[in-house]
Amino acid sequence: MGFKTADLCDQYHQELQICEISFVSYGGKARFSGPIATVEVLDDNVLVRQAIETVPPGSVLVVDGGGSRRCALLGDQLAALAQQRGLSGVILNGCARDVADLAKLQLGVLALGSMPLKSRKEGKGKRDVVLKFGGVEWVPGHYAYADEDGVVISPRPLVE
Repeated sequence: MGFKTADLCDQYHQELQICEISFVSYGGKARFSGPIATVEVLDDNVLVRQAIETVPPGSVLVVDGGGSRRCALLGDQLAALAQQRGLSGVILNGCARDVADLAKLQLGVLALGSMPLKSRKEGKGKRDVVLKFGGVEWVPGHYAYADEDGVVISPRPLVE
């Protein structure tokens, strides 16, 4: 990945949204980018799995878990599936688990923290909706760029 979010901010700051959350990086890829796909859930990861199984390769799956720390929305099995399907990364406004295993995957994984408890499996939530958290709007089809400095969002691709 030939970008740094700091450089993108320097060059394109007027057209970027800059996420205000300092996520914890758990995946083996610290720098990742791609078109955004979205899921909105609360303590339930059925739609997270469905999205991982169906979004195009290269996507960044953004999951708004409402900031809940009651359970994990992504663990080693779903992350391995995301890597296998060629997703660029997953950004969770919620928690991850199996974090030692996530670090071994070639997948970007950002979350608020870790929590060993798995989520419910009720299938409640929404997909492909505009999400609002971290002081930004996560619009499906816009582009997320993430690295060690943070996450920025652009309405168009900025790097090859």
